[in-house]
Amino acid sequence: MHKRLCGSYRLKNGCFIFNDHLLSLVTSGPILPFKLSDIGEGIMEVTVKEWYVKEGDKVSQFDSICEVQSDKASVTITSRYDGVIKKLYYEVDATALVGTPLVDIETEPGPEVVHEEDVVETPAMSNDEHTHQEIKGHKTQATPAVRRLAMENNIKLSEVVGTGRDGRILKEDILNFLAKQTGAILPPTPFHEIQPPPPAASAPSSASMPKMKPTPSVQLPVVSRPVFTGKDSTEHLKGFHKAMVKTMTAALKIPHFGYKDEVDLTRLVQLRKELKGLSEARGVKLSYMPFFIKAASLGLLHFPILNASVDEAVQNITYKASHNIGLAMDTSQGLLVPNVKNVQLLSVFEIAVELNRMQTLGATGQLGTADLTGGTFTLSNIGSIGGTYAKPVILPPEVAIGALGKIQVLPRFNSRDEVVKAHVMNVSWSADHRIIDGATMARFSNLWRDYLENPASMVLDLK
Repeated sequence: MHKRLCGSYRLKNGCFIFNDHLLSLVTSGPILPFKLSDIGEGIMEVTVKEWYVKEGDKVSQFDSICEVQSDKASVTITSRYDGVIKKLYYEVDATALVGTPLVDIETEPGPEVVHEEDVVETPAMSNDEHTHQEIKGHKTQATPAVRRLAMENNIKLSEVVGTGRDGRILKEDILNFLAKQTGAILPPTPFHEIQPPPPAASAPSSASMPKMKPTPSVQLPVVSRPVFTGKDSTEHLKGFHKAMVKTMTAALKIPHFGYKDEVDLTRLVQLRKELKGLSEARGVKLSYMPFFIKAASLGLLHFPILNASVDEAVQNITYKASHNIGLAMDTSQGLLVPNVKNVQLLSVFEIAVELNRMQTLGATGQLGTADLTGGTFTLSNIGSIGGTYAKPVILPPEVAIGALGKIQVLPRFNSRDEVVKAHVMNVSWSADHRIIDGATMARFSNLWRDYLENPASMVLDLK
């Protein structure tokens, strides 16, 4: 049987006072559905790629809830409330519709809790995204990517002055902080590091032991063997694959004009060899792509119609002022085409810095909308996988694209009719034949080739 409590009771400020002792009432706030709002770009559905919380977890404002993927980019969803996760509405890889709940959050009691219809969504890795990190009693606003960059370079975010909205720390703030400390701009450290060989154990003298092949210092990658199930399988197209269907269907409406040529990169190979060490000393990997991209931008200055777009009715041509040159990347998520913004204003080294950044993000599936939209011209480095010639498909609303083959060492005749060793690359161009004629494409290709075969000539036209 239950014993009755005898004494005096009174209510004060939502709590019971029993014989002058405070008895707190355990209360809970309202449970609010946390809805997915309009992400923009006409996106109506996304795929849930990863949950950062589970039912029963306590969250604060700006904590990461989940990562979703649209047909444009990956997006990190952050919490607007302080509270407890009561329900997850979707499994991983499920499709979530705009306007439907993602989670239910039991908010903390108080008059300040206001029901919000929309969710704060932030494109992954973009300059406008924000999350909060507690540092020594005050909140420092920084994205997960910025925090990772700071951690990899042993930088305390509390020592960095944020130039973003509301004092948010941007990637550029970290790079500027590094530049002041080291005199160089350092990119994010690569995720996969080469493991050093194990220390050699003491052994008998070499004279008494047979010669052994040296053990390679770099471990060979483990190749997963395909599993044959003997059964058909069907899966729903989503994410970037769905975007590819939409883009390529639109591209089929464009009459493509093809043009192919070969480029002697012997001088460029020597120039890159001389600059490679200097670039790596600044913390940046220098490939051939920055030269290819810069040469394309210099050519677009002479042939602006290749850096244009045409409306659906093919009645108006818009000449783009910025050279936002895209680079087709083969990633685990499929084909992605991020672009380097305003190449006409960048040096070869600055282009290399951007490519390093985008390749790191692409490898981890964290390219944001800002990187994947706004392109005006595209290069596809298919030669990094293999092959010589290709038939690249234009990415609407762009009007031209180039595919670069692998660099081969081949015999060629020099000016004295002598057979010499040359580094040769094939290039394949496609142009929208509705507004670009063959002569224009050929002249642009010749100019682009001349810049690369005589890289010193690019210095004369650099701004």
